[in-house]
Amino acid sequence: MPDTVLPAGETLMDRALRRVTGLWRDMADRVGTREADNLDIAAQMRACLAGKGGEVSARGRAALLATAYRSLPREERLAFLRTLAGFDADPKSVEGAIAAWSAAPDPAARAAAKVQMRRALEAPRIRLLQQFAAIPDGMRLLVDLREDLLRAAEGDPLLGALEADLRGLLAAWFDVGFLELRRIDWNSPAALLEKLIRYEAVHRIESWDDLKNRLDSDRRCYAFFHPRMPEEPLIFVEIALVKGLASSVQALLDPTADVLDPTQADTAIFYSINNCQRGLDGIAFGNFLIKRVVEVLGREFPNLKQFATLSPVPGFCRWLSKREEAGDATLLTPDEANAIRAASGAAPEVAPLTALHLMLGRRNLDAAANKALEAALTRLCARWVAVEAGRDPKRAADPVAHFHLSNGARVERVNWRGDTSEKGMRESAGLMVNYLYDPAFIEDNHEAYVGEGKRAMANGVKKLLKA
Repeated sequence: MPDTVLPAGETLMDRALRRVTGLWRDMADRVGTREADNLDIAAQMRACLAGKGGEVSARGRAALLATAYRSLPREERLAFLRTLAGFDADPKSVEGAIAAWSAAPDPAARAAAKVQMRRALEAPRIRLLQQFAAIPDGMRLLVDLREDLLRAAEGDPLLGALEADLRGLLAAWFDVGFLELRRIDWNSPAALLEKLIRYEAVHRIESWDDLKNRLDSDRRCYAFFHPRMPEEPLIFVEIALVKGLASSVQALLDPTADVLDPTQADTAIFYSINNCQRGLDGIAFGNFLIKRVVEVLGREFPNLKQFATLSPVPGFCRWLSKREEAGDATLLTPDEANAIRAASGAAPEVAPLTALHLMLGRRNLDAAANKALEAALTRLCARWVAVEAGRDPKRAADPVAHFHLSNGARVERVNWRGDTSEKGMRESAGLMVNYLYDPAFIEDNHEAYVGEGKRAMANGVKKLLKA
């Protein structure tokens, strides 16, 4: 990794942002536009839409608006967004286009009227967003702008309409056909490695040594990039090349473990997938990323026989707590309830689920208590990922399960004590799940789940559900 010396308190991201903002100011100065401070935002937006001058002038005006937006504190950006959202379609033009379409005497006239209607319905703010996209680093600006919109748009129809317009543009501009898959390794630029540390949300990267371990010769990291954001990963996946299915993320990330010759590995474990850009939420990359990486690894290592994940179960403990609060007496079998009650030492009047919850909070459990917890929680976790549904009865309630099942994976195995970190215990009771991607069945599994809600699962998981 190259050495990088920065002023105290400044990150590589801060320096890049200063560079871009300076570039925007230079563009605005070259065409004689005013300073961003005290700028009349609405007037500047009208000037952008008026389009006086050539392309250089148009970009200068858009760059001044971008500078103004970047300079605003986050809490003051709402007024900017409301002003932008206000540049909506003209109601009279829309009504006239509808009337012309209704009065059209023949198919040819109706076709021409439809074209005019589409033009009338297009909000001028879309042209403003397109002008932002044309300036240097403008695509990143729009992604950040949507991130701000997602925070503010709920319950606000005007901002919701702006968010919908921007989402449509970004979905087209970030189509997977435009994305580049790149491997990230220890020789990648320091700025990119710093971003991996910042964006890793599944298993926190504790240090540069931790990151180096995750990028060793028996590890791989791949990310999607957009040509207009070449230094910003959109989503990345971390992979361990191992023998057999991994059952513990602590063992997988152990810096003292021997480094395996990757040509001897028979399994690729996808243990962390991270979306990096909040402003691209709802624009799917993950399913394409996994499938592309499976293809790449399969070509590099023909000896790989299995492609699987080691995944968290983030909604599991919340679900158990809700069932406890609801007084569910059916979740545990009679044998599980008796074993939990006996192992916990709880009073007879204490509900079994409450006794289970109390045991989860204890650090040192004896063999009987561990055995009782493992039997009950492993079965309940299998039920959570392979049976329980949310509002849509065809969709798995657990978001990670839904992601992998919709991508064509199958629920392969539930792992006791798969993640003993504080976060793993708090969210998943320490459990992790292997989802297996079998290239021969990915499409069939995907179609069955998306079309009929059928969840593919291994025989071992089916046995747990019957227990």
